[in-house]
Amino acid sequence: MKWITRERPKIDRIACPWLIKKFVDAEAEFIYVPFNEVLAKAAALGAIPFDIPEVEFTHYNEECTFDYIIKKYQITDPAVHIMAKIVRGADTDRHDLAKEAAGLWAISAGLSHNITDDAELLETGLKLYDALYSWAKHLYKQNHLQNSPFESLLHEVYNKFLIKKNRIRKHLCGLRN
Repeated sequence: MKWITRERPKIDRIACPWLIKKFVDAEAEFIYVPFNEVLAKAAALGAIPFDIPEVEFTHYNEECTFDYIIKKYQITDPAVHIMAKIVRGADTDRHDLAKEAAGLWAISAGLSHNITDDAELLETGLKLYDALYSWAKHLYKQNHLQNSPFESLLHEVYNKFLIKKNRIRKHLCGLRN
């Protein structure tokens, strides 16, 4: 299956290829062209246009193309549904939908700024979504400090002693005045 969309991909135009390759067609091919060429090249190449207006695979109401693909192909993996809120929030500038959405936007924008070749950008972005999927599948409920007993201990010491020491110092300074 060939898929085609506009050039210079960021969030949805990298997330969708990841989703398609993982859950729809592992052999899918993705083509990026200037916006005004998408439909003509889609017809010429027999490719499915996505993430542009007035095609089947696009945004609907408050949802992005990633959401549409999940519904269309009835993807039920809970980790993908966690990712969907993050992708939707990042792609529609509604970072309140998931606290990770702003980070996904920042990383996607940075990748797009640093990598000017769309094929290379897609390849790098697919790794980003592999990592996000692993987090959603295995680490979603885990906090950073749960990863390392040493870090957790340092955090506890900091909270117990250093913050307490600073409060005492502020209190003593207040008594001197």
